[in-house]
Amino acid sequence: MGQIMIRYLDATVIEALRRRAAACGTSMEEQARRALTKAVGLEREAAARRLAEIRHTIGRLERAFDTR
Repeated sequence: MGQIMIRYLDATVIEALRRRAAACGTSMEEQARRALTKAVGLEREAAARRLAEIRHTIGRLERAFDTR
């Protein structure tokens, strides 16, 4: 894993991050990681990969009922 340093963040951003971390019971650093991951779309990509794995495992579902 890599590291980055972000300089010159607005104080309101830092305070919002602090509040979010406190509400979730996590660190500000963890909240920043989550926000950055979501911002670049990796959270969605990971969910799509997991869904594809599940579909592969259980196969395609047949229709439970006929709509005719």
